[in-house]
Amino acid sequence: MVPAILLAAGASERMGRPKALLDAGGRTFVRRILDTLRDGGTTEIVVVVRPGAPDVVREVAAAGFARSVENPDPDRGQLSSLLVGLDAVDGPAVTAVLVTLVDVPLVAPATIAALLTRAARSEAAILRAVHRGRHGHPVVFTRQVFAALRAADLGAGAKAVMHASVIEDVEVDDPGAVRDVDTPDDYARLLT
Repeated sequence: MVPAILLAAGASERMGRPKALLDAGGRTFVRRILDTLRDGGTTEIVVVVRPGAPDVVREVAAAGFARSVENPDPDRGQLSSLLVGLDAVDGPAVTAVLVTLVDVPLVAPATIAALLTRAARSEAAILRAVHRGRHGHPVVFTRQVFAALRAADLGAGAKAVMHASVIEDVEVDDPGAVRDVDTPDDYARLLT
């Protein structure tokens, strides 16, 4: 089983408002990504949120097929949120986790399906979506690296684990996999 972890606990400082609640085609970013994860084949999804985000928690609950978990100290960095999500989903049947970000809202369900299909057959410790040579999201972390992620320096994030691991790039025909929305200008471009 490969649960999905959606990281949505960032402060959205550059955006100036919660990215999870921005509109993308009539749905919030968080709801659009949840739908994409479900349609791509994930059966368990957790959304890692920051404290004091009741609107995001309500949006996750309204989807009806995901749950939110709170990172009590999200300012420790993105890896701290990944670990909160990992702890929430890890169990004997879990072979890997698929991790994506709330600021990459346009990923296609076919990208999720491609990563899950490839992860089931790959020997790589980590798989990541790549579009035209650019690394993007989601990223699949297999059980091979769970202990390394848990032992990693929070300040350095998952990069050290990625540098020390065998990574398979999964080429996808999906520009949404590499399209981050971090600033008001990014969001304005998304809407055009």
